[in-house]
Amino acid sequence: MYLHLGQDVVVREKDIIGIFDIDTASVSKITKEYFTACERSGQVVNVTDDLPKTFVVCRDKKNEPTVYISQISSATLKKRQGRNLF
Repeated sequence: MYLHLGQDVVVREKDIIGIFDIDTASVSKITKEYFTACERSGQVVNVTDDLPKTFVVCRDKKNEPTVYISQISSATLKKRQGRNLF
């Protein structure tokens, strides 16, 4: 199955590592450091022109992480997914 993250971006559900609320997850120092490292290495894809609400960590074919920033709330993505990842 696939999950629509916003605009024209769709990811395979089996590639999703985690779905995180930006407001609550970005409080942690470790999360901030991880996010900064991903940005520096070009692994962040912004799929919104609006206020970001969620970031979704996925793995690609080489098992490398890709972080998608979405305007869709984590609760809505969870409902779209149809199974519990949290």
